[in-house]
Amino acid sequence: MTKSIHTPFIPKSSLDFLNLLKKNNDRDWFNNHKEQFIKEQHFIELFANALLEELNTHDVIETPSGKKSLHRIYRDTRFSKEKTPYKTNWSGSFRRATKYRRGGYYFHIEQGNSFIAGGFWGPSPEDLKRIREDFEFDDQPMRNILKDKTFKSTFGTLQGEQLKTTPKGFDSESSAIDLLRYKQFLVIRKFTDKEVLSHTFLKEAHQTFKNMRPFFDYMSEVLTTDINGIEI
Repeated sequence: MTKSIHTPFIPKSSLDFLNLLKKNNDRDWFNNHKEQFIKEQHFIELFANALLEELNTHDVIETPSGKKSLHRIYRDTRFSKEKTPYKTNWSGSFRRATKYRRGGYYFHIEQGNSFIAGGFWGPSPEDLKRIREDFEFDDQPMRNILKDKTFKSTFGTLQGEQLKTTPKGFDSESSAIDLLRYKQFLVIRKFTDKEVLSHTFLKEAHQTFKNMRPFFDYMSEVLTTDINGIEI
């Protein structure tokens, strides 16, 4: 991929559109402002394309384009308590390529609630068991990642839904009990509106993704080898 001459950025108009949508979240208003939506989404697409280019300099991404990374603005209301028809944020995700690169990258743009995230949102029962087995066998590799200065300054700590009790089949007295209780394994960095609208946001977003790599590389090794370190 060739580098863009101009660094794409998130314009204020893209946040302004979302704020208008929050106040007018109905189909008639949206249809009457469809051209504005398409214009603002194009800015997000350019940003996502540039972010994908940067990601591919140090990782291999399965997602073919920035456009393909974007999530639909239309909300699926069938199984949700939230019945407004449209999301009021821009978001997208990038999937790492091949079974040996696990984890996914995610960006979320919304006034007052923008963040870059990554990790394992809904691991399968088999993957969750494998991760827990590794933690119980030796929790030090993950501890080292979580204590790393770059990790702590970027993400703070590991996040995600946790059990209140010990997972079935594991020792409640394990030194890794705090890690064993995780059901999700997420890393998140929040950004202010000023940071999102800055022309350096692309650089910061990419660096945030890059800082996930030790975490992703470790988790990928765990999920592609057995307890003896043999490839599965």
